[in-house]
Amino acid sequence: MTDHPLVPVLAGSAPAGVLSWPAALPAESALEAAREAGWETADLDLADVTDKAGLMTACATALRFPDWFGANWDALADCLGDLEWWPATRGRLVLVRNWQAYAAARPEEWTTLQEIFADAAATWRETETGLAVVMVLA
Repeated sequence: MTDHPLVPVLAGSAPAGVLSWPAALPAESALEAAREAGWETADLDLADVTDKAGLMTACATALRFPDWFGANWDALADCLGDLEWWPATRGRLVLVRNWQAYAAARPEEWTTLQEIFADAAATWRETETGLAVVMVLA
């Protein structure tokens, strides 16, 4: 696994954040590498998401959000900014796949989601349990 693209992030020698995943590599290998490194993982598949309500449902399901999640942008930012509900020893990795159709159909919502991911990753960057959001390229 030493040549895996996520090794520097998982080892703590490169900052976690919003990262791109090459289409040529199997997305599952990102999840496997994170789990092997002791990171918690979530697989956010947006293949069937066509609107904000579907996005919120997909996030709540994939990330196993707490019952208090309000299914809106502020609640999403709150959940990702305070990860007490998602305990981790080393870090957390969210793999986002099949996002391109949603991003093309809902560009303003997609921009908001990207900003929330970036802000959350930045919040956790200086901690022992970073947050990496890995965007699988098509």
